[in-house]
Amino acid sequence: MYLKVIVFRINTEEYGLDVSQVKSIERLQHITIIPTSTEFIKGIINLRGSIIPIIDLRTRFGIKNIENNDSMRIIVVAIDNVELGLIVDSANDIINIPANAIETPPIVISGNIDSYIDGIAKINERLLIILNPNNLLNINEFKIIEQIGNDPQWTQ
Repeated sequence: MYLKVIVFRINTEEYGLDVSQVKSIERLQHITIIPTSTEFIKGIINLRGSIIPIIDLRTRFGIKNIENNDSMRIIVVAIDNVELGLIVDSANDIINIPANAIETPPIVISGNIDSYIDGIAKINERLLIILNPNNLLNINEFKIIEQIGNDPQWTQ
């Protein structure tokens, strides 16, 4: 059995998302900034007529921001029927990972990060952190995203 993942990079680390959770991968585009109380929610984009809230994974993970560049992408995922865009440094490829190559995250990972890591894949000399987008946001943060996506002032 295999897990098919989209591999992306943030800083020097590689991450993966189950392709079944990914709607599309888009070039970085203009993000309309909206007032929020959460720093990592960067704003919204209009993607083919749909308003998509955007999260910067660098900020979410506490990694220093860099200037936008041509390799940056927005990975659009669906969480409980709410579409959400994740800004990443680059999206590299799609790979199949054997289920036996994925291990449970180590106990020493502390804080909230372990809640959104599904596992660590060891492929040859490569380590890939498998993320669970359903746990990237806590309940209050998800409510903010949901409100942004459903707010009539943004969806007209």
